[in-house]
Amino acid sequence: MNTMKHIPNILIIASAVFITGCDSYLDKEPIGLITQDQINAEPTVSSITSSVNSTYQTLSSTLNIIGEWNWDGATVLRDDFILQDIASGDMEKKWNPDGDQAWMDQIAAFNFTSMNGAFNGQWSYNYEGIARANQAINILEQDEVIASTDLDAATRDRLLGESYFLRAFYYFDLVNNFGDVPLLTEPLANFSEAYEVTARTPKEEVIEFIKSDLEMSVSMLPQQKYSSVSEPWRVSIGAAKSMQAKVALYDGDWNSVISYVDELQSWGFYSLNESYFDSFDVTKEFTEDEVIFAYDHQQGVNPSKGNGLAALMGWGFVAPSDDFIASFENNDPRLGYTVDVEAQEVHKLLGSTDGSFKGNADSPGNKIYIRYADVLLWRAEALIQLGQIEEGLAIVDQIRERARNTQAVNGSETPADALPPYSGQGLSQNEALAALIHERRVELGFESQRFMDLKRWELANEVLTNLGKNFQDFNYLYPIPQGEIDKSGGQISQNPGY
Repeated sequence: MNTMKHIPNILIIASAVFITGCDSYLDKEPIGLITQDQINAEPTVSSITSSVNSTYQTLSSTLNIIGEWNWDGATVLRDDFILQDIASGDMEKKWNPDGDQAWMDQIAAFNFTSMNGAFNGQWSYNYEGIARANQAINILEQDEVIASTDLDAATRDRLLGESYFLRAFYYFDLVNNFGDVPLLTEPLANFSEAYEVTARTPKEEVIEFIKSDLEMSVSMLPQQKYSSVSEPWRVSIGAAKSMQAKVALYDGDWNSVISYVDELQSWGFYSLNESYFDSFDVTKEFTEDEVIFAYDHQQGVNPSKGNGLAALMGWGFVAPSDDFIASFENNDPRLGYTVDVEAQEVHKLLGSTDGSFKGNADSPGNKIYIRYADVLLWRAEALIQLGQIEEGLAIVDQIRERARNTQAVNGSETPADALPPYSGQGLSQNEALAALIHERRVELGFESQRFMDLKRWELANEVLTNLGKNFQDFNYLYPIPQGEIDKSGGQISQNPGY
């Protein structure tokens, strides 16, 4: 292992060795990994499909997917909840503050350096996913390999569509967290090839690559709600079309946002669930109408696919901030479905309202990445930005109406005058945007959206400073993990301010 000590994590991942940071934390191969050698030795439908399946895994909250209890390197589980929810001021590390995992407190206070492990964790999970996607795409595009198996053309296209989406998804997360990042587009055979691609690619070029991957994904996935009826957790054309809209949203391309969402709506696959909590209820996974893309956690399988975040909640992690609780209007039932302050439970992330699965490292609660309410609010935002204020507010009111028609978590009826409509009140464009900003916070609380929203609205400095955080303008990008820079011999440069 010592021969790898001066090779950056990204190179190790890119070179199809598929390990990250072996000198610091790897004690086992990543869970579920199908290597290139295994596929080349005897390509089968099963091995090729498993290669695609493994590409999903770094979206999970399963414990120790790419390492073994490396808390300092933030690889115990995917750390979106730290870099997005805790950083945004909505979430606190623990219900009862203590010195445990102080690096999380540094993220919360914006008092961190590039040595903080949180950045290594996000970087490692995303590049591991990209490496697996590159491997899957490479295999699926080899006609001679596919011809040697019984893989039919429709399944091949679907698997390719899934892989293109996943690669785009990981890169989109990287550029929004770090800005310019190395762009790896194919498996690399050796370290000398890897060194040629360690330089950071401008964010704009990576975004264009993401758009291309999503176009490929949409063109290859079947036009149906679930791309695989027997495996509804797989990437669907709805997920790919939604990501096209989200990329356009972050670009401020309002007309494209509306166009993409209109096309998605024309298929009729999704609608708002009758009750707010249906999207998160583990008993309704893949039977409700709103979730567009989620990682499918399962309990009792080997290798593990459980949601390890539930275990952390059993140790007292993940709590709402006072400011987050205060942001909800009176009688908004969404607060009670998000958190129970008295019981110290986070219902949305546990997938239950009775504390079930708290402390369970093998929880079945899914990790939701895209749901229809979020997509509707993208369209509403685009309309308001284009000056179509009443039309945009009417969409926001749909979200509020669903919440108003949802019973409180204790079973009582929500008052009819709760969450009154915004449309028809003569709101200005700025007032309408403020209403939308509020609605996104309470509707999507603890879904790892808030910090990204604050950044793209250019409100992070104002909001986080008002919360007493040490946010600086350069914090709009997180630092490149210092270990990556050191191991690359400076070929990977650091973001300004760090």
